[in-house]
Amino acid sequence: MSKLFSPLTIKGYTLKNRIVVSPMCEYSSVHDGFANDWHLVHLGSRAVGGAALVIQEATAVSAEGRITAQDLGIYKDEHVEKLQQITGFITSQNALPGIQLAHAGRKASHLAPWQGDGQIHESENGGWQAVAPSAIAFSDKETAPLTLDKKGIEKIIHDFKTAAIRALKAGYKVIEIHAAHGYLIHEFLSPLSNHRTDEYGGSFENRVRILLEIVEQIQDALANNYPLFVRISSTDYVEGGWDIDQSAQLSALLKNKGVDLIDCSSGGNVLNVRIPLGPGYQVAFADRIKKETGILTGAVGLITSAQQAEEILTNEQADIILLAREFLRDPYFPLHAAHTLKEDITWPVQYERAKPKQ
Repeated sequence: MSKLFSPLTIKGYTLKNRIVVSPMCEYSSVHDGFANDWHLVHLGSRAVGGAALVIQEATAVSAEGRITAQDLGIYKDEHVEKLQQITGFITSQNALPGIQLAHAGRKASHLAPWQGDGQIHESENGGWQAVAPSAIAFSDKETAPLTLDKKGIEKIIHDFKTAAIRALKAGYKVIEIHAAHGYLIHEFLSPLSNHRTDEYGGSFENRVRILLEIVEQIQDALANNYPLFVRISSTDYVEGGWDIDQSAQLSALLKNKGVDLIDCSSGGNVLNVRIPLGPGYQVAFADRIKKETGILTGAVGLITSAQQAEEILTNEQADIILLAREFLRDPYFPLHAAHTLKEDITWPVQYERAKPKQ
């Protein structure tokens, strides 16, 4: 059996293969964070296509935590009903439904990418006040966020916990905390965006505090019975910022807190930074964290072929492969990858007539 199509069991839940749909914002909610049929078809088709785990896009734990007004949310009990339909369909396809819980921090209150991607000021129609660890704008064209006080931080930690409780009610089996890409938690981690002088700023131990407290609260909600992932930006790519050394140190702490897997991405906290893009350009981060800490890791970023994914796993550089853009191009990537690697996997019975012979 190929490594790519070998199963992986985490806390009693088994991924039938190592192919995971990476969370991708669709900016397609038409009202107050509610999911709709776009999300059902988008996520459901990847489950039909053979992914073992389908992780829903960054889903805001509060209304003010959305990147755009079109983001999905899980900050209302009323959100749960449609999400149950989505998780039910994913589960019916022998895939695990996952959700990424997120807060946008200073990157909140923006237009969708195809609308211009710019910040919507609080005074403008549809805008709201962004918050962050420090009053540092993401760019010189944007208004500085409001610095969170202790009460505001406590609310955010509570919001993550209640979002996790709703996620379980909605039927998700894997929870991922979004601590990457320049959003709120990453803003706390990086000294470039965190200039606080209290217990949430300054030293490494202080900057990681909010994430560890969120993990503790979510673990309490999950009763340690469900897989918990954390997505990090392994480096800011800027001297004096968050880096791979701190990421490895953090990953060891997260492992001790019962986190099961580190989803290793990078960047997003510094505008116009030069990122060395290339095939599998983030794999080395997953490799180092896995080898130094012993925690499971996920490789993501410009992984586009079955052979490339198989090589990463065979070389023990990561434990799962997360695909984003490749899944947008090909919702049935796992079915095609199985044929490439000469694996005889089960296809949906409705599609069996199209299954190629090995």
